[in-house]
Amino acid sequence: MDLIILIAILIIPAIAQANISKTYQKYLQINSKINLSGVEIARKILDANNLKDIYVVETKGVLTDHYDPQRKVVRLSKDIFHGTSIASISVAAHECGHAIQDKEGYGPLKLRSLIYPIVNIATSISYFIILLGILMQLLNVIYLGIALTTMGLVFQIITLPVEFDASNRAIQELEKLKLVTTNESDGSKEVLKSAALTYVAGVLASILQILRLLLLVQNRDD
Repeated sequence: MDLIILIAILIIPAIAQANISKTYQKYLQINSKINLSGVEIARKILDANNLKDIYVVETKGVLTDHYDPQRKVVRLSKDIFHGTSIASISVAAHECGHAIQDKEGYGPLKLRSLIYPIVNIATSISYFIILLGILMQLLNVIYLGIALTTMGLVFQIITLPVEFDASNRAIQELEKLKLVTTNESDGSKEVLKSAALTYVAGVLASILQILRLLLLVQNRDD
């Protein structure tokens, strides 16, 4: 049973990652007809939503794009920032979706930002506590460590509606501002859906990991 769960933990995220990589590379090769770069698309969406104070900057890495709610900055990776592909404008629009969420006080985004510091601490010490409990043979300490890992799962679950909503907002903005054609909109949806599935895969992997820990403790206790 443990081996099956372990294999699933490894395979599920790998499949989701392979899917997003394939989809991303596919639409990275297809230029949008409007021929605007990711940064230009982002600027149009932000300005249309009275978010002229939000900066759009380039960041290092591949698919490292994100919105920083503390500094009010949309950070786009090189291919997205400079690219004019369907993938580039889709990802840029998605990050602007987060900025719009922030402006409107979107509940799940506010909750995620609120609990992040606590979750970060809890998850960073959880496995240390589990190991300590095993070494000291204290079952309650082991369960405390597992409970702390569940906080990371809660954070991931809260992230799901944040990401799906940002993608929906991205498509709405691209279509409303006539930045994509109908066919391009379908491509954007495919890119963003693939990206969202990586978060779903992460949640499933975390659930299985917690289940695996509980089973290991139960077998040890027996």
